[in-house]
This record gives sequence, structure tokens and C-alpha cells, in this order.
Amino acid sequence: MPEASYLELDRRAELGARARQLKDMLGKPCRLCPRHCRVDRRRGQFGVCRTGDRAAVASYGPHFGEEPPLVGTYGSGTIFFAHCVLRCVFCQNYEISLSGEGAVSVEPRELAAIMLRLQALGCHNINLVSPTHVTPMVVEALEIAAAQGLRIPLVYNCGGYESSEALRVLEGIVDIYMPDMKYADADTARRLSKAPDYPEHNRAAVLEMHRQVGDLKLDERGVAFRGLLVRHLVLPGNLAGTREVVRFLAEEVSRDTYLNVMAQYRPEHRAWQHPPLDRHIRSEEYRHALQEARAAGLRRLEPC
Repeated sequence: MPEASYLELDRRAELGARARQLKDMLGKPCRLCPRHCRVDRRRGQFGVCRTGDRAAVASYGPHFGEEPPLVGTYGSGTIFFAHCVLRCVFCQNYEISLSGEGAVSVEPRELAAIMLRLQALGCHNINLVSPTHVTPMVVEALEIAAAQGLRIPLVYNCGGYESSEALRVLEGIVDIYMPDMKYADADTARRLSKAPDYPEHNRAAVLEMHRQVGDLKLDERGVAFRGLLVRHLVLPGNLAGTREVVRFLAEEVSRDTYLNVMAQYRPEHRAWQHPPLDRHIRSEEYRHALQEARAAGLRRLEPC
């Protein structure tokens, strides 16, 4: 497998500078996500993400439920961070993302040790789950881990509500971007995630991610080492706006975008208060979503 992109930056002593640049973005207003909360997280103040200047880890370990190009033979080395920049009423991990249950605050050296442990277990990558609000701490840890022998690709597994400014700082650090594309409609994003500007920032973020890493690339084992992998969760009643999402990917990003069209939706958290989210998706809704993706011209679909 080709070496991870961040190693080249580490050799040029660039990772530390990038970490400091991201840390500066924690100041008032915090600019790590599009919300621009009017807080100074460096002073322990909390915004929507309820996180200060330390990352909180909920769990970590080899994960075999991710997309096949990430899992390979030995699993994806996932690190689940607590809290989130979104407020999705149907969040399926709300205990972690909204309440931070069971999370432990870690220093960069501790986070680096977790990364190295996952590599030692044979994981094919370091999979950062919900890293948007903790990117400065991740890059601090990465500088330490790379100096101690971390070599596997870094996966940025996010909800897709990203700051293009912060993403530009991550260029050359992240090997694989894996964003959600949750909604195509601003009003839906407002009602369901309290983020009316989600579609605007989501599309800008996906374009920036693709500019940095291109289409998903696999090694001779079929394991991903670089590129963009998009997730789109089909919602009841077409609330996700699948047609608009897949057209955007096909026409403005690439017809070779690797897209996981996800059928895993189930009513969780406060979904019962927002019909039709109070029911599972129907088989015909999922089939229609796949048809829309194929009709748009997307060539690399992962039905799930």
C-alpha cells in the first residue's frame, strides 16, 4: 500500500504548523465548522459541539461494518469521537454524538497511542468518526504518531457539514474523505438537523475534498488508500433529496464518485416526532434511490 499522505508533511515538519493553524480556528468565533459559534474554545467555552480544546473519545477498535474498500481483511481502525456539529433528530448514535455518554477526554499523546495501537492490530486505516470539531487535536496527535511509525491512511468520516477553510488546512493530511450527503433542501436541513445552510456547505465541502484527493483509489487487494467515498442515507418520504444529490455528484464532482446508497435508516432519538421519519424506509423507496443514482450516470455504487 502507498504511504499515507501525511508522512510527506511530517518529513517537512509541516504537521505541527497545521495543528497550530487549526488551533487558532478554535478562537472566538470558532471556525472549525460552518456554525461559527461565538465562543473561544481555547478558553474552555462550548459551542454547539459542546467540546473545548480536548478531544473526547467514546470508543475505538477494528470495525468490520464499514464499506468493503475500508474494511479489507483486518478491519477499519475506527476512533469514535463524542459530540457533533449537527443536531439530527433521527441520529442513530445520539448517546455519543449528542450526550457524549461514556466518552473520555484524551491528550494528543493518548490519541496518538490509540492510532498506533490500531495499526499494530493490522487495521488498514485510521478511521476518524465525527472529527469535524476536533481536527486540531487530531493533527496534533498525528504529528506524534507519524514520528513513532504510523503509516496507514487517514480516513475523515464526517457528517458533511464542513468548513471549506478548515478543509483546506487538511490538504495533504487526509488520505480518504468519507462525508455524508444528508440533504439537498435547506428547509429540510433546518427542520431535521438545525442547519439550514447544510446543502450549501455540504456541496462546497465535497467539491473541496474531491479537489484534494480525487476519485477513490484501491490497491491490488481492493483496499482503499486515497480518494473520496460519499455516503447517502435514504430517508422516508424522499426527505434526503436523492435525485438532487446524485445529479450533483455526477455532473459537478465525478461520475466515478464512489457512492454508498444506504438503506439502514431506522427511527431513533426524536424521529417519532417528525413523520415520516417515524417509520423505516420502504423497499420501493430504496429501489427508486438506486435507480436515480444509475440514471444520473454514477458508475461506482455500493448498494447497502
